[in-house]
Amino acid sequence: MSNKPTVLFVCVHNAGRSQMAAGYLQALSGGDIDVLSAGSAPKDQINPVAIEAMAEEGIDIAGNTPKVLTVDAVKESDVVITMGCGDVCPIFPGKRYEDWELDDPAGQGIDAVRPIRDEIRARIEDLLAELLPARGGA
Repeated sequence: MSNKPTVLFVCVHNAGRSQMAAGYLQALSGGDIDVLSAGSAPKDQINPVAIEAMAEEGIDIAGNTPKVLTVDAVKESDVVITMGCGDVCPIFPGKRYEDWELDDPAGQGIDAVRPIRDEIRARIEDLLAELLPARGGA
């Protein structure tokens, strides 16, 4: 039995980008990847426009809540993807880190959030192809 890879998405508020990325990875991996998300300064709730943008894709992230980034979450992850949190993310040797430069959807309308969502989906599909090459893509 192989261990599933764990991917952690981190942004400052854990209310938009990281939640959308986590929603996509959970949906598209079909449970073959453990998905975590967190923020260095999490908001009280997920950005409602991010929830709406994902609902258009048939993915419900409304039940999630922003979580604070912990050292343990980083330690148990194989891949750590940061989105504009930079220096606040703890670095551990042997982890794979990626920084995705994405616009922050906070305070944006749905028309501005859709292209961010679509870019996240494209990056998630690339990540899935790397992490689960045997599946032959999504």
